[in-house]
Amino acid sequence: MRRATSLGCMTDNRARLDHVVLWVGDPVAAAAFYERTVGLEPLRLSEYADGKAPFPSVRLNEETILDLMPRSIAPGMRMVPGAADSSGHPVNHVCVALPQEGFDALRSRLETDSVPVSALSYDSYGARGEARRSFYFRDPDGNVFEARHYD
Repeated sequence: MRRATSLGCMTDNRARLDHVVLWVGDPVAAAAFYERTVGLEPLRLSEYADGKAPFPSVRLNEETILDLMPRSIAPGMRMVPGAADSSGHPVNHVCVALPQEGFDALRSRLETDSVPVSALSYDSYGARGEARRSFYFRDPDGNVFEARHYD
């Protein structure tokens, strides 16, 4: 995965996915997994460690991040009724689409780090039509990810 190093001024206001919040046991360990194994850029790690941010994040691309929310704060979640009950109930899966080289590199890193991966699927339907190949893996907190490429 390519790391985003700077963000330009976003003037395009089309609808898009901004972030996904994942419940994790240890946000620092989760950030390390996403950086080392998945290849994502960690954000706000030092601020989190210093108590200045409630959670760190990792950058998927220029427009999308994954927030690594500690399960320990679930009892304080008040944005909507029942929000705290979502702790420990990850979504079915989050899918990331990559260029073919990034897809192959991710699978290789996961295998090198002994992260179990599923068999390859072919021609699975997604946001851009049929993806050439895809596979699934879990992060250390049990969140399921699908990786795919359309090229």
